[in-house]
Amino acid sequence: MELAVRAAAASCSTYPSLQRARVPHRSPGLAPHPARRVAVAAAIAVDPFQDIKTEQNDVAKTEVFACPVCYEPLIRKGPAGMNLSAIYRSGFKCSKCNKSFTSKDIFLDLTVTSGTKEYSELKPARTELFRSPLVSFLYERGWRQNFNRSGFPGRDEEFQMAQDYFQPVAGGILVDVSCGSGLFARKFATSGAYSSVIALDFSENMLRQCYDYIKQDNTPLNTNLALVRADISRLPFESCSIDAIHAGAAIHCWPSPSNAVAEISRVLRPGGVFVGTTFLSSPTNSGPFSAGALRPLRQIVGPVNSSYNFFTEGELEDLCRSCGLVNYSSKVQRSFIMFSGQKP
Repeated sequence: MELAVRAAAASCSTYPSLQRARVPHRSPGLAPHPARRVAVAAAIAVDPFQDIKTEQNDVAKTEVFACPVCYEPLIRKGPAGMNLSAIYRSGFKCSKCNKSFTSKDIFLDLTVTSGTKEYSELKPARTELFRSPLVSFLYERGWRQNFNRSGFPGRDEEFQMAQDYFQPVAGGILVDVSCGSGLFARKFATSGAYSSVIALDFSENMLRQCYDYIKQDNTPLNTNLALVRADISRLPFESCSIDAIHAGAAIHCWPSPSNAVAEISRVLRPGGVFVGTTFLSSPTNSGPFSAGALRPLRQIVGPVNSSYNFFTEGELEDLCRSCGLVNYSSKVQRSFIMFSGQKP
C-alpha cells in the first residue's frame, strides 16, 4: 500500500493545475489549497457513441471520471454538466479497455461489475445490509437520528463542522463517499460552496432514496449534483482530480478501511481535504450497530454481522498518515469523532 501511495503522489506532482478563485478563510491546521477552476466538458449527444456527424456530438474527456478497471480517463458523449439530467443522458467509455458505462435508473454505475449479465458477488454483511430496500428507506427516518446516543451532534451541526474543514477547498469538486440516502450530499450541493458534488455509494437502493429526497426537497435537477454507484476501494476518478472527500459515519462499514483511505489519498488533489466521521472504539460504545440495536433487523433482513470496524483516535490518525495524508486533526464528543487529513 505504501508503494501505491508513493506512486499516486508522484502522478499528482505532474497533474496540471487549474485556476479558480482563492478563498481567504482557512480552517485551523490545514494548509491553503491551490487555486483551481473546474474544467467542464462541452460534448453533447442524444445517443451515446453513435457516429452522428454534428458539432454537438464531439467526444470529450470527462471532468474527473476514470475507468474502475484500469483508471484510464473515461470518454463522455452527452450533454455537458455534472447534474442528474446531463449524466443520465450521457454515455461513458474507457479509452483503454473499451468498457462502456451508462446510467442505470437514476445513477451512473461505475463499479467493476457494471454491465455484467451472469456474474454477481456479495460484500460483507455489514455492507450488504445497506443495500436492503428497507434499511435504505429507514436511514433518514429514524436510523441516522439514533446516532445521537453515541454523541453525533446532528445533521446541521455535523454539516457545519465539515464545512469548516472544507473551507480551504471551497469552489472545488466534492465527493460524498458512502453517501447513503444523500443526507449530507444534498446539503453540500445546495450550499453553493462547490462547483460539483458527487454523491457516491455502493448501494443502489440508497442512491434511489437520495433521488426521491431530491424530488421531495424540490431540488432542481440541474443542481450540480450527480449520483454515482462505485466501490470505495476502487474509486472511479483520475488521480489528483478531487478537491474534497466526505465520509459521514462510513469507515466502520468499509470492508478494508486501509484500501479505502489509500484510494481517497490517490484521487485527492495536492491540498485536497478528507473529512470523515465514525464511532470510536470504546467498551461502552452503545451505538446503533451494537448487537442489541441490530437484533430487530434480523427478523426482517436476515442475519446481520455486527463486527464493524471501530477504531481508537490513535488508529485513525495512524491510518491517515500511513496513506500519505498530513495535517491530521479531530474533534471528539463521547463516541463520536470527526477527523480530517490533507493531501500534501
